[in-house]
Amino acid sequence: MQYPSLALYINGEFLRDNARDQQDILNPADGSVLGQLPHASTSDLDMALQAAAQAFKTWRHSSPMERSAILRKVAQLSRERAQEIGRNITLDQGKPLAEAVGEVAACADHADWHAEECRRIYGRVIPARDPAVRQWVVREPIGVCAAFTPWNFPYNQAIRKICAAIGAGCTIILKGPEDSPSAVMAIAQAFHDAGLPPGVLNIVWGVPATVSEHLIRSPIVRKVSFTGSVPVGKHLASLAGAHMKPITMELGGHSPVIVCADADIDRAAQQLARFKVRNAGQVCVSPTRFYIQEQAYPRFLQRFTEVLSSIRVGDGLQADTQMGPLAHARRVPAMQTFVDNARELGGKIVLGGEPLARSGNFFAPTILTDIPDDALIMTEEPFGPIAPLTTFNDLDEVIQRANSLPFGLSSYVFTNNLQHAHRLSSELESGMVNINHFGSGLPETPFGGIKDSGIGSEGGSETFDGYLTTKFVTQI
Repeated sequence: MQYPSLALYINGEFLRDNARDQQDILNPADGSVLGQLPHASTSDLDMALQAAAQAFKTWRHSSPMERSAILRKVAQLSRERAQEIGRNITLDQGKPLAEAVGEVAACADHADWHAEECRRIYGRVIPARDPAVRQWVVREPIGVCAAFTPWNFPYNQAIRKICAAIGAGCTIILKGPEDSPSAVMAIAQAFHDAGLPPGVLNIVWGVPATVSEHLIRSPIVRKVSFTGSVPVGKHLASLAGAHMKPITMELGGHSPVIVCADADIDRAAQQLARFKVRNAGQVCVSPTRFYIQEQAYPRFLQRFTEVLSSIRVGDGLQADTQMGPLAHARRVPAMQTFVDNARELGGKIVLGGEPLARSGNFFAPTILTDIPDDALIMTEEPFGPIAPLTTFNDLDEVIQRANSLPFGLSSYVFTNNLQHAHRLSSELESGMVNINHFGSGLPETPFGGIKDSGIGSEGGSETFDGYLTTKFVTQI
């Protein structure tokens, strides 16, 4: 089975002209070249803008039943093609095949959810003070949307934005991740095969800054959605704000984990160790700051180390692999920087702490202890398989430490005390709080952060909010 041919997708056509600038796509497990990705020229971007604007004239008036039927077909195709799509994600992104296939299968649920919810975009009638007056509210699609999605969950992050925009009656231009493009190509093919009208969905690639500025500055684009790092998100938000364009931003986090002494310590340690190495730690909601109550710390450390040391690291296509490579070669020295900084500040390396001696972008699952709160690993999101463990005494202390950073995406609490669970869920400054399990990211639940971690939510009943405008009509 070969890696797929890559293309732009504009106005219902796959454009593969070799005259465009090309980018090599690399396999992070061994550095081999998988294929070439064409970059959009300025004229390509303008063509996508015009196609989306023209398609919006009719798509905005499309029946919710038509939109629902297309989204349901995409869900069906996602399930049918999950193995093939997942294999290609493993090739260009690196995650184990089971994780990649699972990502695609879960996204079928997202398409189904949006297919149902888009049939229920309701307005309302407001009783008038004057009996001769009629007044009502309608929700209308905002227009052409520009979306930018990351490489760590290439199918998931793209399909969320596409389904929300299309389900709301908008058209969309999406710039996917140039390093792991196969998933977005598969989404474009699924919508194409499902009968989506030309121009409703357009896929472009290129130098991120160039593409994003061109699209956001265009008067055709009326909405901007981005998932990625905080610095880039702030830059794009400032561009959108200069043109009064609404935004949805799902940005980075640095998720605190609070393990109370009354928790099931063995279960918490085992679950957290396995969740920590999901996608090699390259997850925006990965547990990244571990606060363990002192009485439970020795047992937690022992069990956490046992589980993490048993993780099998290797090429994601190998059946026994539990953690694949980092997606980019530059992330390996970045992990080493976190470890070296912790060591300089008195931290101890309990496990790992260095790249693996093999080809590819592999860094060992790592546990750091005795880490001060001002260490780099405790203040900046690592986006890798490093777990810093620290202790705390009481809830007042740990709440203050957990809330001390400007991030507020996700958080995790392990406790069997109902009062502790209630207090922590109330006082943690986080868009999502998971208590005794990992429950974020389902299609029927909102996903988003606060503070520097973003604006708005994707999923849940909130999923269409960023793609609709509110119009009030009064008539006598």
